[in-house]
Amino acid sequence: MTTGTRSRSALDLFCGYLREQGLPVTGQREAVARVVFESDAHLSVDQIETVLRERKERIGKATVYRTLDLLVKSRLVNELDFGEGFKRYEPRFSRKAMHEHLVCESCGSVTEFPAPELPAIEARAAREHGFRPTRHRLEIYGLCAKCQADGVEITPEGIICPIEIV
Repeated sequence: MTTGTRSRSALDLFCGYLREQGLPVTGQREAVARVVFESDAHLSVDQIETVLRERKERIGKATVYRTLDLLVKSRLVNELDFGEGFKRYEPRFSRKAMHEHLVCESCGSVTEFPAPELPAIEARAAREHGFRPTRHRLEIYGLCAKCQADGVEITPEGIICPIEIV
């Protein structure tokens, strides 16, 4: 399935969700949804607005936030909080297999990685504790290779930048 076909299918599902909720299907909502569905990145609201501006779409920030809220409620998009002070958004149905995240506490980069052993761990833990999982999220925080090479360190007191500010 191509990115265009995938985003079109997801957009159709979103429009169906809006109709089921008795909400109007507007060009603005479709434009915001299209940006999210066409991306393989973890987009912030600012990044979504940038893409919309590049596409000459005139959509206010409030509309972007409201549409993202609907996309999350529709369960077509995941809302991610990596502790940066803002949320990021990622389509739930993508070309990528289930993946987890490595989050750099210095530069904020997010690296996806597969963890094929995780479903077995989840199943074992659920079985042992009589738990029925509905979803999971694994985020590992630390320093990416670039920040380490740049001399950034993390101590018990927090991140130490190699550049001294006087």
